[in-house]
Amino acid sequence: MISSFSTHWHYIWLVVASFIAGVMNAMAGGGSFISFPAMLSIGVAPIQANATNTVALWPGQLTSVAALRGDLRRDLLPVVCAASVLGGVSGAVVLLNTRQVTFLHLVPWLLLVASLLFGISGPVSRWLRARSAEPHVVKAPAMVPLFLVLLPVCFYIGYFGAGAGFLIMSALALFGVEEIHTLNSLKVLAACLSNFCAVVTFVFSGAVIWHYCLISMVFAAVGGYVGAQYARRMNGDVLRTIVVITGCVMAAYFFWKNG
Repeated sequence: MISSFSTHWHYIWLVVASFIAGVMNAMAGGGSFISFPAMLSIGVAPIQANATNTVALWPGQLTSVAALRGDLRRDLLPVVCAASVLGGVSGAVVLLNTRQVTFLHLVPWLLLVASLLFGISGPVSRWLRARSAEPHVVKAPAMVPLFLVLLPVCFYIGYFGAGAGFLIMSALALFGVEEIHTLNSLKVLAACLSNFCAVVTFVFSGAVIWHYCLISMVFAAVGGYVGAQYARRMNGDVLRTIVVITGCVMAAYFFWKNG
């Protein structure tokens, strides 16, 4: 009886967390701060939880790429795609070869760093928008240095990924890509490709817990649809603050639990 109740509670909590994650991703991002700890809390091992969560949330990234494809800069696609594929695969492979206990002890640090990155991405995005409004000459960045900067970011996406969008946009901005819609579309493309490579790696390695994954995928999609309806009505700074606080609370919980 107790075991049956516990099993039902696991599924209920996963449904709720996945729905909230979908809403957060549609409105401000940071849904992994909810869905990944939810996977851990229902007893999924850390590496399998990260793999399952990555697969569950990936379809939403694919639809975002389709919606933003018109803003992509064609001349940057080869270097962004190459860094995404190589970084995504290598990050996923390293994750799968990390000991469970080691990754569990990395979780609070990863959540904390990702939360802080997400927190400062707002002011940086506003700075980028201000720069993009100024007249400037569009120049092709140096491709090899750009590749070398993007590669470790895409590795991080394949390994864990939360908060990496800000790093991609910052790297591109450093190399002279200033138009905000271009930055956003390339960010989404890099994240989608890196995570796709991670997804393929996780699936073929057997690291995905499919009965949890499919539930999370469906309700994250529902949450994403609902969140999209209200995204433009909400204050972005308030949403960003909620995401950052959520990430920090989750990080504090895992610091306490690991201690």
